[in-house]
Amino acid sequence: MPSFGDFQPLCTHIPSYTWCNLFYRQIQQLDPSLLTGLSSSSDSAPVGVNPTCGIERVGNDGNIGNIADVVACALSMTVVVQLCWVTNRRVAAVGRTEFLSLLAIYFLTLPFQLLTTGSLLQQGTMPLVILTSIHAGLVAAFFVILLWNAVVATQLVEDGTISSLLPLTILTLAFFAATTYVSLDTGLGFTSALGPDSSDPLRLRNVALFVLTSVWPAASVLFFLLIISYIVLFVLSEPKAVWFYVLASALFVLSQLAWFLLGRVICDRANSKIDGSFIATVLETAAVSVLYLAWRGITEESWEDPGAYYPSWHN
Repeated sequence: MPSFGDFQPLCTHIPSYTWCNLFYRQIQQLDPSLLTGLSSSSDSAPVGVNPTCGIERVGNDGNIGNIADVVACALSMTVVVQLCWVTNRRVAAVGRTEFLSLLAIYFLTLPFQLLTTGSLLQQGTMPLVILTSIHAGLVAAFFVILLWNAVVATQLVEDGTISSLLPLTILTLAFFAATTYVSLDTGLGFTSALGPDSSDPLRLRNVALFVLTSVWPAASVLFFLLIISYIVLFVLSEPKAVWFYVLASALFVLSQLAWFLLGRVICDRANSKIDGSFIATVLETAAVSVLYLAWRGITEESWEDPGAYYPSWHN
């Protein structure tokens, strides 16, 4: 039975599960004969380790890779750019700098996701491991900033000042560096601490990576929702606004369900041409967009600058 930190079920049954890029390289270096089925040839291997279904690398027999997720990432980038623009216009809104940081880091994750899940790069190569590691670091950093936005909403620290931005920067860099290092060590084997289990290397067990890429994001969303709900309901007395945060959380949960539950189903029925990753990307971007609406809703009446420019749909 799989235990805590085992990636084998994820890398086998969930198409395009990003962090499996690290384990493919790990197994390839240990014993290439352990890579079978779709993973047997690195030239065409999809994301995953011996996956039951996967989108083969671009160019293999005319394959165009994970084109649906590539398009979803590209469109999401345009949406996030627009969100950054309208957020920056709200010059007097509480937490503007911190929310801009959230949008910026999310924007950065998208081109990395495009490259790491798009079946564009050859499995087992160092560039793919490095890009995947940076992607993991950015994801961990995103949830640091998400949680810090809830802290700023409490006004225990003054938004946009050194008392807010300094700890935010330190925590973000710490999580980014730690997650990137753990990912690199997993894929490149700097030390033996994060290497394969000698008794069963195909368990793909890595507790540190699992905590930083799965447990930490889930915990951050939960704590963010608890803190922001308290602020909105009991401090600001804006019960309507809390539904935006509930909707954003629901969209995030649905995005993960699309990845974990729909991915295999879509991959099988689409003859390995697409999977659930593009739906997850769309839902994640929708969640971030709803977060903007929620943030705008709790800051607009008291904090907007009358002299600032707003788009026609703002009101």
